[in-house]
Amino acid sequence: MARYLILIYGDEQAWDAVSPQELQERHAAHVAFAATAGPAILGGAQLQPAGTATSLRAGADGRPTPTDGPFLETKEVLGGYYVVEASDLDAAIAMASRLREVTAGNGGVEIRPLVEPN
Repeated sequence: MARYLILIYGDEQAWDAVSPQELQERHAAHVAFAATAGPAILGGAQLQPAGTATSLRAGADGRPTPTDGPFLETKEVLGGYYVVEASDLDAAIAMASRLREVTAGNGGVEIRPLVEPN
């Protein structure tokens, strides 16, 4: 079995504009995803808004310099993630395809294999 990181991206303005009912539906969709994936989910979480992020880059002196927010200004930001275990990439794709963000029209997911220790 391999481990994959499923990164959930979307438009924060669209996420902030949803009705309470839509918010409940989205939560229910993640509960259903977790129930379907079961023990294949090794971890995951919803993230605070991108504006709460702190990024580190080397400053002029080569020392890490923290800055507020993400590195890039983009419409889509990282909103959450799952770490899952799957037999192969096709199985991880099938699992991630059940996430509502794939078909919601204002976001998507990225699936990235984790480096396994030797």
